[in-house]
Amino acid sequence: MNFIYNLPVNIVFGRGKVLETGAITSKYGTCALLVTGGQSTKKSGLLEKVTLSLENAGIKTILFDKVTANPLTTCAYEGADIALENKCDVVVGIGGGSSLDAAKAIAFQAVNGGDISEYIFGLKTSEKALPVILIPTTCGTGSEGNGFAVLTNPDTMDKKSLRCNAIIAKCSIVDPEVMKTMPKNILASVGFDALCHNMEAFISKNASPFTDMYARLAIGLLGKNLVKVYLHPENEDAWDAVTFASTLGGMVIHSAGVCAPHGMEHPVSGLRNVVHGNGLAALTPIIIEESIDAAPEKFGEISKLLGGNNEKDLAVTIRKMLSDLELTIGLKDLGVVDEDIDWMAENCMKVSAPSLKTHPKQFELNDLKRIYKKAL
Repeated sequence: MNFIYNLPVNIVFGRGKVLETGAITSKYGTCALLVTGGQSTKKSGLLEKVTLSLENAGIKTILFDKVTANPLTTCAYEGADIALENKCDVVVGIGGGSSLDAAKAIAFQAVNGGDISEYIFGLKTSEKALPVILIPTTCGTGSEGNGFAVLTNPDTMDKKSLRCNAIIAKCSIVDPEVMKTMPKNILASVGFDALCHNMEAFISKNASPFTDMYARLAIGLLGKNLVKVYLHPENEDAWDAVTFASTLGGMVIHSAGVCAPHGMEHPVSGLRNVVHGNGLAALTPIIIEESIDAAPEKFGEISKLLGGNNEKDLAVTIRKMLSDLELTIGLKDLGVVDEDIDWMAENCMKVSAPSLKTHPKQFELNDLKRIYKKAL
């Protein structure tokens, strides 16, 4: 048994914890760049609540609210310029995965400058960034629990993650109460993304006893509670469970990585700007069917944790969950056409090679094309 596990993330978890944002952030800076999207945190009142907490703690706030779904590298550049102009010394990300990833990328870019894609592809390295505080509003990204920031380069449509310990949050404030304003379709999508994080880390060739332990717990929590909270959003205990499982998912992929489902989805959302969890819903059952013979024991364990019997019914069990979440979907429903398949397969081999390598079954280019075709 040989493994390395290192994840210096500080999680503050619980209902109402977002009210402590000012006190927590004051340890790291006096001028905060608030990074969020354009609408949801404003409509819910969360942005105002966080801003007031920061200002009451004596922290000046600068708002950057231009994050969109599947954030672009240009977002990191624009946000970093604003941070530098205003002498911001801490970055606070508020929102779903896109906002949290953008916050981490901005914190990195503000210190390092240059072409961030060179760091994403490993041509350059750095372990420096502004301190980051993260407040997730969706229970799926897991970005609050790792050192990844997924960005799309608009010039190449390459969607790939910046990976750096310096962008691990100094503190992630995980408050289940702020999740409750999510529309049901978003809850379904991000909740399935959380499940995929944990399943992929569990089957990964880089899995360790630590990540297996966390992933087992999270998969079981999601199996029992994701559909429950979707159907009964008043159930606070279910919200706690799903939110906790999402954070665990972010933590396990930091060490074990993701596998083929995420690897194959990134070209889809990079090219067609689709909702990430929806792309995973279209691809994951098919990839599992293609992979079971490479890791039957682990796939069987996942099935049992989700209420199935063995590895042979895992894809059926997942499809049943997707049906309950009203997330039965194909790539064509997401705007993908036959002519996209060759580009997506080739791009996957280019940008997602590490994810394909850690998958239990090794896929070649023609395998990827076949899977994309089946997922249409």
